[in-house]
Amino acid sequence: MVLKESGVRRQEAGEAGGLRRLLLGRTIVAAVAVGALGAALTAAAPDRHSRCYYVYVAAESDDEVSLVRYGRNGAEVIKTISVGSFPAEVEGPHGLAIGPDGGYWYVSIAHGFPYGSVHKYETGTDTWVGDVTLGLFPATLDVASSTGLLYAVNFNLHGPLEPSSISVVEVETMTEVARVEAGIRPHGGRLSPDGSFFYSVNMMDFELVELDALGFEVRRRLSLGDGVRPTWVSQPTADGKVYVTGNNVAKIFEVDLESWQVERTFETGPGPYNLDLTTDGSTLVATYKGGDSVGFWDLESGRERGRTDTSRTIPHGVVVTPDGEYAFVTLEGVGAEPGTVEVYHVPTGERVGAVDVGKQAGGIAFWKMEG
Repeated sequence: MVLKESGVRRQEAGEAGGLRRLLLGRTIVAAVAVGALGAALTAAAPDRHSRCYYVYVAAESDDEVSLVRYGRNGAEVIKTISVGSFPAEVEGPHGLAIGPDGGYWYVSIAHGFPYGSVHKYETGTDTWVGDVTLGLFPATLDVASSTGLLYAVNFNLHGPLEPSSISVVEVETMTEVARVEAGIRPHGGRLSPDGSFFYSVNMMDFELVELDALGFEVRRRLSLGDGVRPTWVSQPTADGKVYVTGNNVAKIFEVDLESWQVERTFETGPGPYNLDLTTDGSTLVATYKGGDSVGFWDLESGRERGRTDTSRTIPHGVVVTPDGEYAFVTLEGVGAEPGTVEVYHVPTGERVGAVDVGKQAGGIAFWKMEG
């Protein structure tokens, strides 16, 4: 395990904390039953091909990052890495990203004195390389394949609502080179494929934001409607669309980047939170944080072709494998429950694997395929 290495400290619960408190009174599946389900799914994992898939997963309430593999033997945790600084504190690893060449992974540590940070690790060995202090509650992040610059949103859960920022980090030296005011509670950021633009949402300004990723300035803002609280935006598709989750209105918005307006609106299950696309842009996979389910959308027809209930409560992150075969989904769980990583076969929506990780599993990033 990697020793905890820098001085950051948890100040408040993560943005999912409110949902967790609301759900504590629910009747939940007993831990033994869920464990049995995970074991059964692992044993029954279909032998579709010989590939293995690897993802990194953050457990926010246990200060851990797990390396999870899915293959012929089902889903399994092959390593757990301790992150943070103080064993007696919960510091909140939140967002994850893999560098363009797959050689490094990056994790945001949300809570500090008072500021959070982003840490760099070598993939495979999972050796800590360096860190940089950012703003209040750094959350989601992405790394540009063209420039290697890292973009992290400073969500800022502390104190009254006020505008926060997007940090830009040069990852060779782990130096913050720019900090751009974005809006109130920025979240859910992703880069365009060429690294020219960084798209994020402002949850409490009810808008989508386009950042000029090279000029370090906000280029455009799009209101999604008064009171709509967006939580995530997809990477742009080849035909110039992005998809935005309207968490509190049970909708996903399709935004055309050329016209900079909403073209279609999809009615979803309760609480759409995170989403990812297949590489060919044909299918969108969304987690429904308020509905304990995962939705599979055919984007040509604009119809949800399947929805599968999750084995635990509060689905959070989702990442689709580059071949479009599988979606890995994190489940936070509630109370003393561990978090869970579930694996879904994208063409059918079938859950084919599950494995427990640390508490409040959230951030997830795809690393590599083998075979």
